[in-house]
Amino acid sequence: MREAVRRKLRSVLAIVLMLVSIPTGIAYATSTQEKLNQAQEDKKQTQSQLNETKENLENLKDEKNSLEGKLADLNEKLTEVSNNLNDLEQQIEDKQVEIEKTKEELAQAKETEQEQYESMKTRIRFMYERSDYALIETLLGSGSLAEALNKADYVEQIAAYDRQKLDEYEAIRVLIEEEEAKLKKEKEELDELHAQVKAEKKKVNSYVNQTSSEISMTSSQISDAEAQALAYEAQIKEQEANIEYLKKKLAEEQALSKLAAQSSWRDISEVQFEEGDRYLLANLIYCEAGGEPYAGQLAVGAVVINRVLSSVYPNTMVGVIYQKYQFSPVGSGRLAIAMAENRATASCYKAADEAMAGQTNVGNCVYFRTPIPGLTGIQIGGHIFY
Repeated sequence: MREAVRRKLRSVLAIVLMLVSIPTGIAYATSTQEKLNQAQEDKKQTQSQLNETKENLENLKDEKNSLEGKLADLNEKLTEVSNNLNDLEQQIEDKQVEIEKTKEELAQAKETEQEQYESMKTRIRFMYERSDYALIETLLGSGSLAEALNKADYVEQIAAYDRQKLDEYEAIRVLIEEEEAKLKKEKEELDELHAQVKAEKKKVNSYVNQTSSEISMTSSQISDAEAQALAYEAQIKEQEANIEYLKKKLAEEQALSKLAAQSSWRDISEVQFEEGDRYLLANLIYCEAGGEPYAGQLAVGAVVINRVLSSVYPNTMVGVIYQKYQFSPVGSGRLAIAMAENRATASCYKAADEAMAGQTNVGNCVYFRTPIPGLTGIQIGGHIFY
């Protein structure tokens, strides 16, 4: 009865030990060499991404420099167009002043012309209405015939003068009208040119805004690329540190494997298994080789037992299986799930029983992993044992 209680206590203790011994860190792959190869490949890929990012960064900087040069040219063009626009606006303003002044002169010329015309009409009408009387009065009032002729000539001169002045005023009016038409045409041309320059300014200003936006976007892309490059560099440093660690770990494994072969081994009869060991080993075999043929399942069980027998490794099933970074299902949590649901098959239990009885089909091998180039050993199913 006491022995049964002690066995139950040992079983509970074993389960508690298994639970508290589960590593919380990221699990290693089944092969340190594979992990090293993968780490080196990851570093190579990261380095390639870094090189690509740096190249992209240089292209972005060149593009930014080009855009900044373009923006400088556009700003210079914009300044020139703005100055031209200001000049045109001033010319239009001056032309409008000239037109207004010409309008005033034209109005004055028309008024003067009209006054002259009215005065001339008045004198002509007077002379026609009183032509006989005026002529008789002029002749009778003259002291002599010569004086009368002079007065008659004077009258004719006045009429000729009136006509000459009217013609002059009319000519001036025509010239002013022509000048006004010319000024209006020039103003229309200036207005049209002003509209064109204004449109050009709007277009250039749009280019300036667009280029500024492109520069801003490129600057943002440069910042992102620089941050990405820094991240890749930091990642490469981490990967290099991980590679060095894995190289060291692989060397330790290889040394440990050789040491195990050269060290003392216990006989299977010297091992006292606990009640939960069979359950634990069967579920580990399920996780590591559940899809392998029975020979592969037995080989995995044999590796675990070989470590229990070797003086290089822990001398208990729990100690060997939960030794840090040794079996990936432990670190990934798959073993805990398998044990919780007892997923081990009958063949897994059979392999565990035979391994715990001392049977082995891999000799004294203490490691197994998926095949990789250069690795030699006993290959069973999808694993090489060495």
